Amino acid sequence: MAGYLTTHVLDTAGGRPASGMRIELFRLDHGRERLAEMLTNRDGRTDTPILPEADFQTGRYELVFHVGAWLDAEGVDAPEPRFLDEVPIRFGMSEQDHYHVPLLISPYGFSTYRGS
Repeated sequence: MAGYLTTHVLDTAGGRPASGMRIELFRLDHGRERLAEMLTNRDGRTDTPILPEADFQTGRYELVFHVGAWLDAEGVDAPEPRFLDEVPIRFGMSEQDHYHVPLLISPYGFSTYRGS
């Protein structure tokens, strides 16, 4: 099996998928190289893997979720500056496998884990 990377963003405060959130993917092994930028769909996922099988390599990566801009676009009221703006998640992928890195967000917190 070839490896690949997916993500999913859920708005836990609103009880819904975070549709239209911008996500960037960076490889960190030799500096910080931007590999992809995508928007989440109506289900809070990207339409294709954010790192597909053809481009997969093991190593260190960073996903940057543009939470503050998404909250602004959704009209979520919060003091400025927002408590959360860009949420970076750094992680390693050490084997050819499906890596799933979901993000659960609210205006004042987030959590993540290695999903399936």
